[in-house]
Amino acid sequence: MQLRVRQLGALCVLALALTQAAFRFQDDEKTPLGKKMSAINTAFKAVGRQIEDPAQNASTLKQLDIIEKNAKESLTLEPEKKGQIPAAQQAKFVADYKAGMQTFIETVGKLRTAVKAGNNAEAVKIIDSMKDQQRESHKEFRIRKAGAPPGL
Repeated sequence: MQLRVRQLGALCVLALALTQAAFRFQDDEKTPLGKKMSAINTAFKAVGRQIEDPAQNASTLKQLDIIEKNAKESLTLEPEKKGQIPAAQQAKFVADYKAGMQTFIETVGKLRTAVKAGNNAEAVKIIDSMKDQQRESHKEFRIRKAGAPPGL
């Protein structure tokens, strides 16, 4: 019995060590742009969960600040996928990415205006259009990781 407890304890310690190593490796893998996009995604998910509730508008505005800050900082970075594009088309690829990010920032501004006005029904429509924009942009500018679902 005591041997099984020791084995279970050793297994738990090993599992914890492997999990922590995997999380460190995952963070090290992200590019600067990937880190910005991850912050945007986290805040965007929070907004999506609370957008219908006017009582959450203050929190929503804080999340929109996070989204806007990281989106503006993302304008100075280039997608990793640029390296997979032929050299002659790279400038257009980066310009298209920056134009898309600028459109996204403008849409965040519209969302902020709707939330400040307490027009949560309009804000929900804007969120839906942002989700569509996200899917399309990720198809074009993001490297699809192995095993990832299409469009993400």
